[in-house]
Amino acid sequence: MHLPKKAEDVHAALAAAFNTGDINQVFTIYDYNGIIVPEPGKVVSGKQQFEEAVKAIMAVKGTMEIKTVYCLQTGDVAVGRSEWNITDGDEVKVSAKGIEVMRRQADGSWKVVIDHAFGALDTLKA
Repeated sequence: MHLPKKAEDVHAALAAAFNTGDINQVFTIYDYNGIIVPEPGKVVSGKQQFEEAVKAIMAVKGTMEIKTVYCLQTGDVAVGRSEWNITDGDEVKVSAKGIEVMRRQADGSWKVVIDHAFGALDTLKA
């Protein structure tokens, strides 16, 4: 899998990685030095907790779709707002509005450094 070369392509790359079912593909999109909010109110960091959070999301069986609402970039940093869901046929398993911060890597690719999967929900506390 090729890492995205544009910040605005990160959401599509992340969904594609999840849909492979290969956790190692998903991990290539993330910067372990960052944080992930895998569920409302739960912030985790560090490689082990990061991996546990991603595994929990991948345990939801279905197809992930991520729509980029916007992506704003300045230099090597970008912020994106997404609407994402995991569906299994007609059944919506998870649906949320997220906020992601991406950083350009030394090789020119982009990775997610902060993934607030539920960050754009009005009711979220953390």
